Amino acid sequence: MFVVWGILGLSFLVFFHELGHFVAAHLFGVKVEAFSVGMGPVLLHHTHKGTDYRLSLIPIGGYCAMKGEQDYQRALDSDSPFIEAELDSFYGVHPIKRALIGFAGPFFNLLFAFLAFTVIALTGYTYYSAGTTVSMADEVFENGFSAAHEAGLMSGDTIRALDGNEIEAFNDIGTYVSLHGDKPIVITVERDGKLLDFNVTPYFSKEDAAYLLGVVADSNSVVAHTVKGKNIFSAIAEGLRRTGTFLTVTVKSVAILFKGIDLTSTVSGPVRITTMLGSAVSEGFSEGVQTGIVSTLEWLSLISVSLFFTNLLPIPVLDGALILFALLECVTRRKMPPKVLYYIQIVGIVIIGMLFAFVLFCDIKSFIH
Repeated sequence: MFVVWGILGLSFLVFFHELGHFVAAHLFGVKVEAFSVGMGPVLLHHTHKGTDYRLSLIPIGGYCAMKGEQDYQRALDSDSPFIEAELDSFYGVHPIKRALIGFAGPFFNLLFAFLAFTVIALTGYTYYSAGTTVSMADEVFENGFSAAHEAGLMSGDTIRALDGNEIEAFNDIGTYVSLHGDKPIVITVERDGKLLDFNVTPYFSKEDAAYLLGVVADSNSVVAHTVKGKNIFSAIAEGLRRTGTFLTVTVKSVAILFKGIDLTSTVSGPVRITTMLGSAVSEGFSEGVQTGIVSTLEWLSLISVSLFFTNLLPIPVLDGALILFALLECVTRRKMPPKVLYYIQIVGIVIIGMLFAFVLFCDIKSFIH
């Protein structure tokens, strides 16, 4: 059952992405010929103001079919030097509008993350984390290393702050280091009733694909932390902050991929993501409705921010390439020849195909091991 929850969760994010394109197309005067919830054969449909709204058989994502999207193929088939298009079609509007229509899909993914984090902040939530009294990794694990120990921290120290930011739970340490691990961190600890400061430079672990301090939590200190609901203005601020944090972590995570880590054990594809999302939803709701909702929104937000970043990469077939081509057309004031677009798209399809094959291999490897 958890696989079904995972598929439905990812499908919703795809649908919300397409909804962004739909809204922007209407806003910038491009006729939307069809907008579907789901894929495959159409079960129900209703035409309103020229748009055929559909409910399709396969409950996976959806699509936004805009007028003129086939103009490119017709120009290619007729060997035309440019794409002929009507004013209310995708290739007929100003390239800036086309770029904004392309950007709207990823933007809606980011918007969803913001809305979800705002809702979480409004309702409040409970999470479980160990305390901040730590042990040194080199004393706990054989052949372990601890940058914190080398800097002067000792097992039994209680971490109170990182760079002056108060730390209440062990989870907070991992989040902060993931954002600031590439530079020295001032760690404030309590030892024998006194506060002491230590400058610690986190080290990069290829095995964990992360920056680490080399500290270990006390598993017996795990307790529930309850965060009370905020007022609307504070919740909006929290939504913006957490969205920014997730986006920063996503960008830094991509940079880490080029540090010589084992990509096959680090990169997750659609199968593993679906499984993890489904498990999180099932486990969350097994603990209660509120916990389930918060857990689901957290995971969907993380994936949604990743989709925002990924779709903006300038790889042909993705929205990022569409935006880039539109901006180039705007700057050069020349329409890109259909044949050039064709060859670029072929390259893009090959790249996407190779990436999909690789992440699928990563997923299979993770399940085998």
